[in-house]
Amino acid sequence: MPSGDPIETPSAAGGATAFQRVLLKLSGEALMGDREYGIDPATVAQLAEEIIEVQGRGVEIAIVIGAGNIYRGMAAAAEGMDRATADYAGMLATVLNSLAVQDALERRGAQTRVLSALTVTEVAEPYIRRRAIRHLEKGRIVIFAAGTGNPFFTTDTAASLRALEIGAEAILMAKHGVEGVYDGDPRTDPSATFLPTVTHLQAIERGLKVMDTTALSLCMDNDLPIYVFRLAEGNFSRVVSGERVGTIISTTSDQGATR
Repeated sequence: MPSGDPIETPSAAGGATAFQRVLLKLSGEALMGDREYGIDPATVAQLAEEIIEVQGRGVEIAIVIGAGNIYRGMAAAAEGMDRATADYAGMLATVLNSLAVQDALERRGAQTRVLSALTVTEVAEPYIRRRAIRHLEKGRIVIFAAGTGNPFFTTDTAASLRALEIGAEAILMAKHGVEGVYDGDPRTDPSATFLPTVTHLQAIERGLKVMDTTALSLCMDNDLPIYVFRLAEGNFSRVVSGERVGTIISTTSDQGATR
């Protein structure tokens, strides 16, 4: 498994990229724009354009999307719901988000495939590891929907699992409204300090709100770095180029340094 220190490789467009294959983790909130819940078409369009630009530089891209934007709208209905039932509802919400992002990408000329951990054959292929890898090798953007297909696991865990299964060099986690990882919640705690680097173990021990413990443990055990950055225009491209943006989470504190 690759270490957390990216190496620049030539891109198809003639530049240089720090990665050849990445998994982009998007929260459902990333699709909301300024809305309280739901999907903002302009936000999804801008996101799709940047993903296509990065892929055009020779980077293989897989995507996992959360469901917070839809789940906010059904929060009242989900209150008191059985946990497993609520988790399955959340998985179905990720399928809706995946289809929205797929549509935005394909309207701009990209080839995509949605692979779902739940059986929804009318709109998505079933998740098969080797098929996912083959799609990436053929230049398709792969969107993993429905989490792991099991309740009690988050889309963070799904992102870690899928990244390891496809041999991604890193998880690139685009956050809504924050620059990276802090030692508190900067939206409620003005004294929260930004952390440019942190280890997986430190994130677990300090309870940093970046990923759940299961996801962080998977990444730590397999030496998979996580790059956490603000979802803003150009940031995804900058991280792929090897620029220092946001927070790097790696197995040891001296790994993951970019130029």
